[in-house]
Amino acid sequence: MSAPAFPHPRLYNDDLAPVESEGRHWNAYNVFTMWANDVHSLGNYTFAIGLFALGLGAWQILLTFAIGAAILFALLTLSGFLGEQTGLPFPVVSRIAFGIRGGRVSAICRGGIAIVWFGIQTYLAANVLNALLVSFVPSLSGLEEISFLGLSVLGWCSFIALWAVQIIIVSYGMAMVRHYIAFAGPVILITMLTMAGWVLVRAHFTIAWSINQPLAGVPMWEMIFAGACLWVVIYGTFALNVCDFTRCVGTKRAVVLGNFAGILVNMMLFALIVVVLAGAQFHINGDIIKSPADIVRTINDPVWRIAASLALIVLTIAVNLVANFVAPSYMLCDLFPRWLTFRRAGMVTAIIGLVILPWNLYNSPLVINYFLGGLGAILGPFFGLIMVDYWLVRRQRLNIPDLYSEATDGTYYYRNGFNYRAFYALVPAALISLAIALAPVFHSMADFSWIFGAVIAAVLHLILVPKNQAYQHVDGEAIARPSQ
Repeated sequence: MSAPAFPHPRLYNDDLAPVESEGRHWNAYNVFTMWANDVHSLGNYTFAIGLFALGLGAWQILLTFAIGAAILFALLTLSGFLGEQTGLPFPVVSRIAFGIRGGRVSAICRGGIAIVWFGIQTYLAANVLNALLVSFVPSLSGLEEISFLGLSVLGWCSFIALWAVQIIIVSYGMAMVRHYIAFAGPVILITMLTMAGWVLVRAHFTIAWSINQPLAGVPMWEMIFAGACLWVVIYGTFALNVCDFTRCVGTKRAVVLGNFAGILVNMMLFALIVVVLAGAQFHINGDIIKSPADIVRTINDPVWRIAASLALIVLTIAVNLVANFVAPSYMLCDLFPRWLTFRRAGMVTAIIGLVILPWNLYNSPLVINYFLGGLGAILGPFFGLIMVDYWLVRRQRLNIPDLYSEATDGTYYYRNGFNYRAFYALVPAALISLAIALAPVFHSMADFSWIFGAVIAAVLHLILVPKNQAYQHVDGEAIARPSQ
């Protein structure tokens, strides 16, 4: 019987190959702009302003995000180093702990969530475009009265336009994604700072430091720590596959500097903008805004309103590309490496994101809370297990060529391509995480489900993994491809 092909076409194509260690094009600025876009998403502003509405004052909000940012800096730097050191995309990284076939489970969970959110984020950006179009061409409002499959005709036009823009960007590969987020990062930072300054001027440089009945004592501290944990959970999905981006970063120093500016500094700037936007608007008329989009609607000058609206659209596209487009594209490449390149997989991702009619999913609490919330909860165990396996069990020693081999004596073949010991650690941790996230009896602990799941999976994996096993390090330069 002949030996299996190497690298095996069921496990390898040009997009799944490791990136060469020399000539990588991503630097600290690219890492920073990746976070600059993602942190300032409209969904994050809605979450953060919600803390103000729930009774946290200015200093408590800043403390909440300081705690969350410190935790995320540690987690995302560890995960980022994994990408920089190996040059591997997330589906291939998953093979290390779970096996050459078992690794697809975590990639599917991460990619499945991202596809749904890709459609939802595109729909939310389309709403901003709808409002902008109607404000300048009132006759278009008639198109909002006619609906098809749950979305107005104008909504369809806006959705398809933004959907197509994202397809065009991804069709040029990761290099274009890098260029786009490098452009969008400064745009959105300047827009948000300008918006905060404009509201502050309207409030005569006076803000409300809290609502009229702020939290105090134990409830205040509970909300601070719950908010910090929720902030970690929001980035729990991204923590898994940040290696998709850092695999193209040249040095650990660039990862650290980019994360320091993009996570620690940028998140505190984000929190400060939240305090100004929410506090100033509350001082002006006693209203609590839901997101910066509410501020944009109050801008009377048409030029500034157009500029702000376009900036929010640019932001949402950037967030979608980083958080929701890349992960499923690599997932599909991993499932069908013989037929799908990154560009083709991006097209498939976009088509799925359209045919699921994401606006109907967004309006369904069942889908958001149970399907997406449940899947999000089980990503914590995946993260905990993969990180402890790489850093503590293997101590960064990998046989990268074997990740693309179906040889039965390969390092990551395990038993028929599955590392059952890893799944024995994963499954109970995932079930516990799901129970904490969704069961009403654990409602008070639900915000901590991701962290509980990550810790339990990590501990169980350390217990179950074979002891005193030697790991050989072999780099992947022989089968690597140039950086984009």
